Amino acid sequence: MEPCRRILFLCTGNSARSILAEATLRAWAGDRFEVASAGSQPTGRVNPFALQQLAAEGIATAGLRSKSWDEFAAADAAPMDLVVTVCDAAAAEACPVVFGDFLRVHWGLPDPAAVEGDEAAKRAAVARAHGTIKARLLALLALPAATWDDRAALEPALQRIALVEAGDREAVDG
Repeated sequence: MEPCRRILFLCTGNSARSILAEATLRAWAGDRFEVASAGSQPTGRVNPFALQQLAAEGIATAGLRSKSWDEFAAADAAPMDLVVTVCDAAAAEACPVVFGDFLRVHWGLPDPAAVEGDEAAKRAAVARAHGTIKARLLALLALPAATWDDRAALEPALQRIALVEAGDREAVDG
């Protein structure tokens, strides 16, 4: 049996992208991963459209909350194996800088919580983001257990996953 890996999804507000990733991986991974999310500037509330998206797909939302990454950076915090930033550097969104003895990978996504417009536009933005998150998480779950024990192999595999979009697995297999 492979060891439980600790993963933290990190973004700015911790209201949508990182919450979607946390809840989805927790639902899919069983006891393979201990999953959390946080933000460098948490909004203090989870985006209601993210909660609706998760609920519509049968993914549990109980206990999800917008929280600071300081909770995971404290001296007494359990160490992480992987920190995944999901902020959108392409939109000049400041990604949190974190230090520690863990792997860090950037899986940037546009912020669906920042979408302007009516409720349909906001729901569509969250659904698009979740589609990409799900594709990336499926690729993560497909990594062979031995890859996790080989940091030299794991880092490029995680970087390839960052290229995956909804419905696209070619970037991972390449």
